[in-house]
Amino acid sequence: MTKYIFVTGGVISGIGKGITTASLGRLLINRGFKVIVVKIDPYLNSDAGTMNPFQHGEVFVTRDGAETDLDLGNYERFLGIDLNQYSNFTTGSVYNTVIAKERRGDYLGGTVQLIPHITDEIKERIYQLGRDSDAEVVITEIGGTIGDFETPPFVEAIRQMAVEMGRENTLFIHVSLIYTLPNGESKSKPTQHSIRTLQEYGIQPDLLICRTSQPMGEGIRQKISLLCGLQEEYIVEGLDTDRVDEIPLNFERQGMGRLVIKRLGLEERPPNDVEWAKMVDKLKHPQHRTQIAIVGKYVQGSDTYLSVKEALKHGGIANDSAVDVKWIESDMLADDPNLDEQFGEVDGILVPGGFGYRGIEGMIIASRYAREQKIPYFGLCLGMQCMVIDVARHIANLRGANSSEFDEKTPHPVIDLMRDQRKKTELGGTMRLGLYPCVLKENTKSYEAYQQPIILERHRHRYELNNCYREALESEGLCFSGVSPDESLVEITEVANHPWMVGSQFHPEFQSKPLEPHPLFRDFIRAALHYQQQRRKSVD
Repeated sequence: MTKYIFVTGGVISGIGKGITTASLGRLLINRGFKVIVVKIDPYLNSDAGTMNPFQHGEVFVTRDGAETDLDLGNYERFLGIDLNQYSNFTTGSVYNTVIAKERRGDYLGGTVQLIPHITDEIKERIYQLGRDSDAEVVITEIGGTIGDFETPPFVEAIRQMAVEMGRENTLFIHVSLIYTLPNGESKSKPTQHSIRTLQEYGIQPDLLICRTSQPMGEGIRQKISLLCGLQEEYIVEGLDTDRVDEIPLNFERQGMGRLVIKRLGLEERPPNDVEWAKMVDKLKHPQHRTQIAIVGKYVQGSDTYLSVKEALKHGGIANDSAVDVKWIESDMLADDPNLDEQFGEVDGILVPGGFGYRGIEGMIIASRYAREQKIPYFGLCLGMQCMVIDVARHIANLRGANSSEFDEKTPHPVIDLMRDQRKKTELGGTMRLGLYPCVLKENTKSYEAYQQPIILERHRHRYELNNCYREALESEGLCFSGVSPDESLVEITEVANHPWMVGSQFHPEFQSKPLEPHPLFRDFIRAALHYQQQRRKSVD
C-alpha cells in the first residue's frame, strides 16, 4: 500500500518545509524507495506563472510545461527525478475544478460546500498522483503556515486522509522555529503554540523538525517532548547551514530516515548515500574558486534566480570549484561609467531570463563587454536575446536593432514575437512552455558540451530570433548552433570568434542537478576557470 507523508510548517513562512520535503525524499530514495512529491500552495492564483518575481521568486517549469512553485525545483534537484504538472496545485485550481463540475451538473443539484467537495478534490489529487506514479511513498508539502486563514481546507483534507488510509500508512511532519534570544537562550514557546494549533485541527505530528540557529540542548528537547506529546527521538534538529545539500546527511545522522521507515512500517534498508556525500564533500573542500557576475533585473529577490544559482553551483561541482556570485542590477549598469570596476574581478558573466523593458540596456552592455573583453558569457533566454541585439547593433551595423517586446517601432526587430503567440491575449500558461527538441550543429561549443546531435530542453518564452535576420547575423560572426528539428526556430546562439560565448533560448538551469550537472553550466564554469588562469598569467 502507498504510504503518505504530510509536511506542515509553523511560526513563520520560509521555515524550510520545501528543503525538509526534498531532503526526506532523498533519504528514502537513497534506500531504494520510489518517491513522488506534491506541493500545495494556498493562494488563489491558478499557478505561479503570472506572479511577481520579487514577491514569489522563481517560476519553475516542468517537462510538460507547467509553471510551478520554486519548491519543485528543489524536489527535482534533491530527488534526481522529473516531476509534472500534477506535482503542484493551488487553492485557485481546486476551486476552478469544483466550480466547473458544479456548472456541468456533476453534483446533481446538491449544495456544493467546502466539506466535502473542496476537501474531496484535494484528496483525490493526492491519491491520483500516487496511483499514476506507482510510488511507494507520496510526500505532500502544505504551503503557508499553520494558523493562516488559507490553510484549513488542506489541513482538514490530510486529516481525513489519515482516517481513510489508517495512521499506520500516514505520517505527519511539522517544521517549526526554535527562537534564539540575543542573549543566546533558546525558546520553544512558538513551536509549542504552533503544534497546539495543529492539534486543534485534529492532527498530532509524528515527527518534529526544529529550525534553530544553534544546537539544541537536552532540556529544550525534554520540554517539547513533554508539552507537545512527542517522543524525544522524533524531535530532529534542523540546524541552520550555508549548504542546503548537506541537510539530507544531517538528517540521516540523526536517524530521521530510520524513524520514518519504522513509523510507516516500510522495509528496513540501509542507506546508499555515498554519491551524495562525495558531492557535498566537493562543495565543502573545492580545489578551485571562481566568481561569476549575474546581471539581472530581479537581483533583490534572493529566490528569483534560484535554479540559476543552483546550476552554477552544480557546474562548480563538476569542475571541483566553488562558485561565488556577484549580483549586478542591470538597470543600474546603463549609467555606470566604470565597467572595468564592475567586471574587473569576475571570471564569467551570466545574463538570466526575464520580461519587460526595464534593465534591458544594462544587459546588452554586459553582453557587449563580455564579447569585447573575451570574458566567458552565458545568456539564458532573455540573455541570449540581448547577445543577439548587441551583435546586431555593434557588429552588423543594424542601427536601432531591438526586440519588438521592448520597442514596437524598432527598424530592426531582430527578436520578434513568435507567430503562434500573436493571437493569444491571456498571460497565464500561454507561452512556449515545457520540453522541446533541439538539433545541434557539430564543431560548436554546444555540441562539445552535450556530445549528442539532438537534445531536449525546457522553454518559457514568447519571443524568438527573427528569421529574417538569420543570414545577416550569421555573416557577422553569430553561429546558430542549435535549431528546432524543422529549422524554423533558433534555440542556441554562439559568437564564433570568442573563447566561450553561448546563449540558449531555453532554460537549461531547470534540468541541472547536483549529481548530474548540466553540460552547458559545466562547460561555462570550465571556461571561467580557464579565463581566470589566463588572466593570472598575464598579470604575472
